[in-house]
Amino acid sequence: MARIVKGGLIQCSNPINDESVPVSEIQAAAFEKHLPFIDKAGEAGVQMLCLQEIFNGPYFCPSQDARWYDATEPVPGPTVDLLQPLAAKYEMVMVVPVYEREQAGVYYNTAAVIDADGSYLGKYRKQHIPHTSGFWEKYFFKPGNLGYPVFQTRYGKVGVYICYDRHFPEGARLLGLNGAEVVFNPSATVAGLSQYLWKLEQPAHAVANGYFMGCINRVGTEAPWNIGKFYGSSYFVNPRGEFLAEASEDQDELITADMDFEMIEEVRRVWQFYRDRRPETYGDMTGLLP
Repeated sequence: MARIVKGGLIQCSNPINDESVPVSEIQAAAFEKHLPFIDKAGEAGVQMLCLQEIFNGPYFCPSQDARWYDATEPVPGPTVDLLQPLAAKYEMVMVVPVYEREQAGVYYNTAAVIDADGSYLGKYRKQHIPHTSGFWEKYFFKPGNLGYPVFQTRYGKVGVYICYDRHFPEGARLLGLNGAEVVFNPSATVAGLSQYLWKLEQPAHAVANGYFMGCINRVGTEAPWNIGKFYGSSYFVNPRGEFLAEASEDQDELITADMDFEMIEEVRRVWQFYRDRRPETYGDMTGLLP
């Protein structure tokens, strides 16, 4: 018997790209821009909705400007508080990526998970932090320290990966071992070096681990950094690696897809990747090699 869950992803461009504007105003504009899309998702019957990486503002990591520390907030905190009533109104699980302040000088790239009754379930902190030209993330984020939690929501078990995490199969496997039925990966990635991996790695995670994935990327270019075009192309993929829905490269939009969670059992009975694991041979993976 089918167990259909309607998923939704929102990709957006940032509305204010002006360094002279206070951070709080930039954040407020980005938040307000998302509200009509969140309403549209709720009205369309979306049951699980994910927003893009640090959705309420630009991707500021091409800079090393301490003013962006002003974008931090506790989790749960103001943004979660504002979205909990909408989650309850539409009976919609929400994955909400924000810039988290744990304490002074301790900041994380985080996604909060809100259940369909508006209750806060917990958070995931991005584990893998890049530090290379245009992606000075170690300046802004401490690596996550909460492991790879999976959240039991009204409609199913949700895991979260964030952007650069997608290049690492270890966490993707742990999310599956922890019971995830769908993994959301909110991202901010530009055209160029890794674009061809966008439709390669995450379908591979879905196949190797037997779950659905919802993969989100923002759109547009963002001044003053202008590191390239965020190419959108958000999508859902099933445990067979088949694309269920895909967004454009340049439009603000909501995409939705029906995910049949019964497919997970069906696929895993064919591909017994969990049965055939050999964790006793993985010892070297836990060492600092080479």
